[in-house]
Amino acid sequence: MKPKKKLPESPDEAIKEARRFYRNAKDILKTAPVRNGVYQDTKPVREACSTAYLAALFAIDSYLLSRGVKPQELPAQVDEYTKALRKIPHDGKLLDAFVVVYQNLHIFGYYRGGVDVAMIKSGFKHAKFIIDTFAKLFGGEK
Repeated sequence: MKPKKKLPESPDEAIKEARRFYRNAKDILKTAPVRNGVYQDTKPVREACSTAYLAALFAIDSYLLSRGVKPQELPAQVDEYTKALRKIPHDGKLLDAFVVVYQNLHIFGYYRGGVDVAMIKSGFKHAKFIIDTFAKLFGGEK
C-alpha cells in the first residue's frame, strides 16, 4: 500500500513543509547530470519533480487550513486543488502556475520521465511562485 502524504495541522506547518520539500527537490535535481539542455539521468529528475509538486500542494494546503479546512478535509486529487484555486482571487495567476506545476513536474517530469531542463525549471519556478505567494500570508521562512 502506498504511504499517504502526512497531513499538516496548521497553515504554518504546511508552509514549512512546502519550503522543506522545495529545498529537497532542488538538492535532488542538482545531482542529475545535464548535457545540451537535457538531463541525462531520469531517476533524480523524477524524484525531484514529484517532491517539488508535493511542495506546491503543501503551500495550497496552508491557505486552505487558514480558511478553516480541517486537515482530514484537505484535497486528495488534483481536481480538488484546481477547484480550490479557482476561488482564490489572484487574477488567475495561482491557478495558471498550478497548471504548469502539475503538467511540467507531475505529469511530464515524474510520470513520463521528461528530461528537458527548460521544462523542469519552468515547473520549479511556478512551484516557487505558489509557495512564496502563500508564505507571504503566514510570514513563512525563506
